[in-house]
Amino acid sequence: MVSAGSADHRTIRALRRGDEAAFAELLDTHSSALLRVATIYVGSRTVAEEVVQETWLGVLHGLDRFEGRSSLKTWIFKILTNIATTRAARERRTLPFSSLADREAGGGKDSVDPERFLRRDHDDCWVMGSSRRDAPEERLLSAEAHELIVEKIEQLPPAQRTVITLRDVEGWRSDEVCEALGVSEGNQRVLLHRARHRVRGALEPYFGAVELPVAA
Repeated sequence: MVSAGSADHRTIRALRRGDEAAFAELLDTHSSALLRVATIYVGSRTVAEEVVQETWLGVLHGLDRFEGRSSLKTWIFKILTNIATTRAARERRTLPFSSLADREAGGGKDSVDPERFLRRDHDDCWVMGSSRRDAPEERLLSAEAHELIVEKIEQLPPAQRTVITLRDVEGWRSDEVCEALGVSEGNQRVLLHRARHRVRGALEPYFGAVELPVAA
């Protein structure tokens, strides 16, 4: 379990004092990502917005129960996924995320050559070329390519879309994703692997060798 850092504790203390600026900053930092993840669960943007609103109410009501055993970010997203799961069931989207993850991660062979992965200490980020040494140090994606990434991510199966959104769009660590979504490390890695492969296929016409960027 990852413990909350000093910045999280400062934020929590400020929120408990009723510091509106601290809450506004938290909203600015996480609301867009919360909405993206909620939409994956419930399908409808309107319902997802309601889920996000309920999540922030849950955060405010649960501040006194935050014990710092996980990061503040992870705690917020766990509240979201609990609310979104309940709402999805109400909307008759009853398959829980863990079942989606098991189904999408299970069976079949890896679709990407293992040589395209870096060593484990690089968290298995994949490379879009035959050699990391040959990849350019800096390469900006065109607006068209960026739109293609977003479009391809939106077309992914739900569990893969959720994991790649948190890992490569939001920049989460693997342990944070596992804790927030309630999935195993193994399934998280397989889901990310497969999602990145599909996105990579869409990008190869644009770049011969480039690492998948962390989108802003």
